[in-house]
Amino acid sequence: MKKILLLTLLATLLSACSTIIRPDASIAARGQEDRVQFLILHYTALDQAASLRVLSQQEVSAHYLVGNENPLKVWQLVDENRMAYHAGLSEWKGYSRLNASSIGIEIVNLGYQDTPTGRVYYPFPQAQIDQVIALVKSISTRYKIRPQYILGHSDIAPQRKSDPGPLFPWKQLADAGLIPWPYPDEVAIRQVAFEQELPTTLWFQQKLAKIGYTIKQDGVLDEATRNVLIAFQSKYRPANFDGIADAQTAAMIEVLLSKLP
Repeated sequence: MKKILLLTLLATLLSACSTIIRPDASIAARGQEDRVQFLILHYTALDQAASLRVLSQQEVSAHYLVGNENPLKVWQLVDENRMAYHAGLSEWKGYSRLNASSIGIEIVNLGYQDTPTGRVYYPFPQAQIDQVIALVKSISTRYKIRPQYILGHSDIAPQRKSDPGPLFPWKQLADAGLIPWPYPDEVAIRQVAFEQELPTTLWFQQKLAKIGYTIKQDGVLDEATRNVLIAFQSKYRPANFDGIADAQTAAMIEVLLSKLP
């Protein structure tokens, strides 16, 4: 009888010890923010069927895939609360490994084709772009993503990526109030002074780093610096992304910086 009582008492004590106290969530800490800080846009460089297969069955992934076939369709492949593997080795404004702090949107597009006369990029259907803009607007509003943190893969990995490419219409996102933009009239005013005296390579490197690009600041116009210039130009001056540090590019950089906090 004593043995039974002891076992019962022991079981009761163990039960009391293992009971988890329900946390009180009535007080919220001031020092917190959403996990999602960045929104990254890509093109798939594949057709729709292949894009869906790769992004759902392989290690690479994205939260959303925007199709390009009729009827137009958008897939959510990864829950927004989970991390997708879309950014790879990446950095922006000192933040690195952006998979953990971003939402990725893949856009079905074949990318480009190299021809005897040069590289030819594939355009994006307007209906597809309309869906991308709507999605970006929804996500950026819900997570309060800063306009300067809505980026392309080429922004966060300019040494190895070029998507979503020069034909992606970033200006439409600017016109929708989603990202800052160096509008031509503002650029023209500043360009006059830069035509008289072009800034040094170090100036370009320092200013691009201030925007957010990862770039050496050594005053050497090497391939890595040109790649960052190409990334910037293909986004803001898609008609000419030659990687040359010219007066117009300098003016665009200055105007863009004037719009950033």
